Amino acid sequence: MKIQQLLEHHGVSINPFSQEDAQADHVFQQHCAAVIYHPAWDKVLGDCGNPSTSIVFGEKGAGKTAIRLQLVNAINEHNKMHPQARAFVISYDDLNPFLDTFRDRLRGRKKQADKALKEWRLWDHMDALLTLSTRRLCNVIADENASDPDIRVQQLKELPRLRKRDLLALAAFYDQSSDQSHGRRWKRIKSRIGYLAPSAHWRFLLGVVVTLVTLGLTFRNVDGITAVYDLLKKWWLYAIIGAGWLPWAKRYLSLWWRSRQIAKQVRILEHGIGALRGILARFPARELDGQPMPSRDRSDDRYELLAKLQRILKPLGFTSIVVLVDRVDEPHLINGSAERMKDFLWSMFDNKFLKHPGIAFKMLLPRDVVFYLEREEKEFYERSRLDKQNLIKSLEWTGESLLDMATNRIRACRTESAAEDLSIRDFFAADVTEQALINKFSKLRVPRHLFRFLYRLLTDHCNKATEDNPQWKISHETLETCMSSYQRELEAMDRGLGTG
Repeated sequence: MKIQQLLEHHGVSINPFSQEDAQADHVFQQHCAAVIYHPAWDKVLGDCGNPSTSIVFGEKGAGKTAIRLQLVNAINEHNKMHPQARAFVISYDDLNPFLDTFRDRLRGRKKQADKALKEWRLWDHMDALLTLSTRRLCNVIADENASDPDIRVQQLKELPRLRKRDLLALAAFYDQSSDQSHGRRWKRIKSRIGYLAPSAHWRFLLGVVVTLVTLGLTFRNVDGITAVYDLLKKWWLYAIIGAGWLPWAKRYLSLWWRSRQIAKQVRILEHGIGALRGILARFPARELDGQPMPSRDRSDDRYELLAKLQRILKPLGFTSIVVLVDRVDEPHLINGSAERMKDFLWSMFDNKFLKHPGIAFKMLLPRDVVFYLEREEKEFYERSRLDKQNLIKSLEWTGESLLDMATNRIRACRTESAAEDLSIRDFFAADVTEQALINKFSKLRVPRHLFRFLYRLLTDHCNKATEDNPQWKISHETLETCMSSYQRELEAMDRGLGTG
């Protein structure tokens, strides 16, 4: 007997339990994302108009990625309703590019995974967030084929001059593309937003003019090679020319040193010192000097750069920023290690950072690191103030909530002829009560295990019947046998003998 035969008999068009990952689960994304919510949803979401930080810990398969997708949907709905008070979303979930570059730039033994992440600091997180947000803005400007429903090039062209300068400074520090060189892309962005800075090159032009005038005046009445050769030996000739180039040389060395420091301190990106110096040289000195730059191993400059990003976003209609942190266990440098996750995450637990005005963090973290959280000293809690961060230590699901989830997914996949009150209970024999299902489901703990179990249960049931003699109801015996087998697998996973 085929599973599809059983499903069609009950009025279900496709298998509701075939997918386990919310990111690839079309049933969830198309039908259930706006219907099925975790009981703690309201606390996680908060007020989209005035977003606040939430920190959620959940075991694998508890629905963290599903919550992230629902957060994105909720914020998009809010943005449509409030176009002048939107939230700018930064998805901080693809960590491999940052972590790979970070490790490659470390030396010696520190390149090992266990050593590398111990060197990760708060400003590395801030650099990563500034990179993601700056690239999103710059992609709209630099790539004519790029589209962003929330950002238009015309809005960026209409920014005040100082905001254009701030955007170009962020692009110099954080925008990179594999399609074209850093300098060429930056020049295109500068041209498209209409930032003109002819005075930036006055030192170079001064050097050229002084050189040409000096040589012209010196050799205007000179005849013969010997006379020219004699004049070229005069020290005052080089002194005058050198004086003309002195302002340019001084500026060159100053910008080269700054570029070197930036390239050294922005550890999540690979910067070419020469290319970065060339970009900085295109700013007028009066508009660049004194501005914050990520040139030191501290977070103070990054806070100022975050504030500049917020001032750029405000004229575009964004009054807040929401950072969605997810999938921190997946990068191959972390590879599911709770200790490495702790090394990566702990610097973020800073109240000044998490409560930065206008920025909210929605952190969806593996429950594995709660063990380290509970062992921290008083100083850690005073710095992080987790009691003020809407902390949810366990993303728990009850048997009742999992039963509702299974029913909602079945109804999402039902055919037009199916009964509106179709439920998971209709798949079981009369001697399997609703309370029995609730008790069984409560042992599964999270949606991923529920989907795996129900998929296996449907498979086991169909394998015990033929197409010519189908059995439309799952017996109590099949339920018990399948549950016993799956529980043994769960116990093996909990002991670390399998994957969750």
